[in-house]
Amino acid sequence: MAAPVPKLRKALKANSPGLRQEQQLWGTGHDIVVGMDEVGRGSWAGPLTIAAVVVPKDRRIYKLRDSKQLTEREREALFDRIAGWCDAWAIGHASPQECDQLGMSAAQKLAARRAIEGLARRVDAVLVDGNWDFVGHPVTRTLVKGDTRCLSIAAASILAKVTRDRMMREEAPNYPGFDFELNKGYPCPRHRAALVGYGPTPIHRRSWVFMDHQPWSGIRRLAAGGQEQLF
Repeated sequence: MAAPVPKLRKALKANSPGLRQEQQLWGTGHDIVVGMDEVGRGSWAGPLTIAAVVVPKDRRIYKLRDSKQLTEREREALFDRIAGWCDAWAIGHASPQECDQLGMSAAQKLAARRAIEGLARRVDAVLVDGNWDFVGHPVTRTLVKGDTRCLSIAAASILAKVTRDRMMREEAPNYPGFDFELNKGYPCPRHRAALVGYGPTPIHRRSWVFMDHQPWSGIRRLAAGGQEQLF
């Protein structure tokens, strides 16, 4: 049984994402419309994660908002409810090693392709958060602040965020001192201090520029393509 979703905070009641974009596409014969959002692009450690979501045409879900507007407890409580409500959903990842080897743009396209393939159905149109099409589908709409405006993108934002957060919490015991259960791989003072003391872990993106600012530890930053380079 899914956990009860906390009462919606007053500040969020007027910020409900809608189905306007999906309805426009459904009305022009695009039956299966997929909303997509990513999380982890700015992280120093862990995967890049993208969710793909197909929302139903005849059933709504309440209290769904952009993942960034919700607390971790609220997102966790909504996760199972959203997963059970969707007609289909899937998650695609690009590993830290793939982010290093391919570069972020190509890694984002790889994770998006994996998410689309995970739906295991024909896709007629795609709605993407932001202003860059990282999917490449013939019918794609990019929506700035799409996660606050578009219901399927908002649903994708929560499924992607909760999935990745859970992965980082599972990794935390393997790398004590990095507080991955709290920072989820993003930069913060404790994360920076751990890098100074211990150096990067196997789940860090070693081509990221933060490697240039760490005290010499004998570990080189990776250049494009995953090759080691001298500082």
